[in-house]
Amino acid sequence: MSWKNNALTGEQQARLIEILNRRLADTIDLQLQSRQAYWNVKGPNFISLRELFDQVAKGGEEYADMIARRIVQLGGTAEGSAHTVAGRTSLDGYSLATASGSSHIDVLATALTHFGRHARYASEQATELQDDDTADIFNAVVVRWKSASLFVICIKTIYQEVRELGRAVRTIFLLRYIP
Repeated sequence: MSWKNNALTGEQQARLIEILNRRLADTIDLQLQSRQAYWNVKGPNFISLRELFDQVAKGGEEYADMIARRIVQLGGTAEGSAHTVAGRTSLDGYSLATASGSSHIDVLATALTHFGRHARYASEQATELQDDDTADIFNAVVVRWKSASLFVICIKTIYQEVRELGRAVRTIFLLRYIP
């Protein structure tokens, strides 16, 4: 049996449920994209990248549970089936051709950026609809998303710098040791 929030009008609840279900789709998509990276990452930093992708996926699962609970509390139905998520997500699709660790990081960093932007906007919408509980959920998602996003972006930057350093070392070696 669902619990309805009687402090909100039926119209407010319907709008909030729609917003929450859209963000639920994004959250499940982010979780699945993280798993896609986790399952398929290859390369020298395989273990550390799998741990990173696993943490993002677990965070996505936690966010999805929070959002789904709120939908039900408002009297709605949490719509998290694969078919619904595929049609409703606002995130870009994950290229199945992505193979290298740095490519997975790039794709995931982009997905996290879009996810965070939509979560922030959802928080603003919930505030406009005078639902502090839903706004608080999205604010918590945004705070945790920022942490994960910054970590992924740092890893991405490190990967780029290591690649550039490797090129520089090869160039120096070639200039110095090959006549």
